Amino acid sequence: MTDHESALPPCPAPSREGGQRVLDLLKIMHLLRSPGGCPWDLEQTHQTLARHLLEEAHETLEAIDSGDPGLLREELGDLLLQVVFHAEIAMQGGAFDIDDVAEGITAKLIRRHPHVFAGTSVDSASEVLVNWERIKTEEKGLHPVDEEIPATLPALARASKVQRRAAGFGFDWRSRRGAIDKVREELAEVEEAASEAEERVEDELGDLLFAAAALARTLDVDPETALRKATRRFAERFERMRDRARAEGIEMAQLSEEDLLARFRAAR
Repeated sequence: MTDHESALPPCPAPSREGGQRVLDLLKIMHLLRSPGGCPWDLEQTHQTLARHLLEEAHETLEAIDSGDPGLLREELGDLLLQVVFHAEIAMQGGAFDIDDVAEGITAKLIRRHPHVFAGTSVDSASEVLVNWERIKTEEKGLHPVDEEIPATLPALARASKVQRRAAGFGFDWRSRRGAIDKVREELAEVEEAASEAEERVEDELGDLLFAAAALARTLDVDPETALRKATRRFAERFERMRDRARAEGIEMAQLSEEDLLARFRAAR
């Protein structure tokens, strides 16, 4: 028995049919990739499927934000298909199979949750994340704080992950007030740079956004999710504002900034 098997609770898989439908999916995927199966599925590679994985991840995020459990169920299924598809391709190539994938992540979860499996104490969810990064460093050795964090990751999400890693080494705000004051400091520097039309305004704005991501961590808020929801709220309110302006025969481009803001607030 492996270490992670000894940590598993002695009970059936907590799902309606004990995970049987997941096994059905594995069988179907194998059939589609077998001789006489689907020509399209047979010709796919990790590389050709990459864009589909990205699309399905984004569609799952949309489903989460929608609050529609039926839609989320559907999109999680599409995302699960991508995992099973890649595992099937790897198995046929002799690299690994779905059990290797599941075994690896199960063992990692056990190692990275000593407060559940090894008696370590934690005081908050944020401390769990800090411990995760610390344990990861112990496993892989000291490495640059942004190593293995994809450069293509959305900037706010990447900033948050880098900050979480730094926190694993003790570099973190000791209070929420400190994080708030830092945001104010960076905003003042943006205002100063903008008023002087200096080239450093981009750097100062970047520092402000980075400080905002740090503040989000102290508030237990994911900055990427917060911005995505704020963007959606803006779009919905803007549509209402634009429709009202059209109905009244008003050209928004002719309105003053004060009038625009007043109309935007009224479009709640």
